[in-house]
Amino acid sequence: MGLLLKEGIDINLIKSAFLAFSVIGLLVTLINIIPIFKKWLPNYTLQLAGLIGNTSFLGIPIALALLPSKTINLTIGFDLGTTLSAWIFGPFFLQKSNSNNIPNIKGLLNALINSPASRGIIGVLLAYLFQIDEILGNYLWIPARIVIALAIIIVGTRLGIITNQNEKILDLNEEIKFAILLKLFILPFIIFLVCKFLNFNFYQSSALILQAATPTAISTILMAEAYGVKQKIASKILFTTTLISIITIPLLKLFMNLFIQTT
Repeated sequence: MGLLLKEGIDINLIKSAFLAFSVIGLLVTLINIIPIFKKWLPNYTLQLAGLIGNTSFLGIPIALALLPSKTINLTIGFDLGTTLSAWIFGPFFLQKSNSNNIPNIKGLLNALINSPASRGIIGVLLAYLFQIDEILGNYLWIPARIVIALAIIIVGTRLGIITNQNEKILDLNEEIKFAILLKLFILPFIIFLVCKFLNFNFYQSSALILQAATPTAISTILMAEAYGVKQKIASKILFTTTLISIITIPLLKLFMNLFIQTT
């Protein structure tokens, strides 16, 4: 909400949010209706870990460091679309896994209304309505920094717990490897194809591809623990994708500079 109040809501933000939400929603649907994909990613924790990236606390800082400030709305929009996807599909499917009951439409609407991204957008619109957006935006930078610091602490603590487990951290089964492949390689490539199809320019494409290439989000662990569904899997994928992304994100930026900018 603080970033939105600082930068404002424009068409680029709306387009990138819709793109992220649509692509993730389509991929979740395809994975669950196509048998071979379902075999590779048989549970919802694997699927969410392979599709929901750490756009808020890693993707946005990376974009701010590597790209011009004019791309910030695209970056924020992708984060909003991803966040909406996480807090809609996450509770919707993990509750289904936990209870073996199909959630009703009311449950889905509650997940949408209660998602952090939805509340952030509503808050921004109210701030605009009462013409307090500039003042509120300045004040929200303080809690925003606190939230980011706490999120980093949570990730660090969780990664520390994983490293202290008796089992080998990088002893990964085939299903986890498929989720990692989806998160760090397949999803960015799909976003690249979508950007080419929509004729986005270099900076627009770079902003969206970098967000798609971020490691697995903190929220996947939080939701897995909240619903008691495959917590160790979520932890391993978070740890592994974060570790591998130290290499893949710089390589991806190099690829974009060499290939996308010249095409």
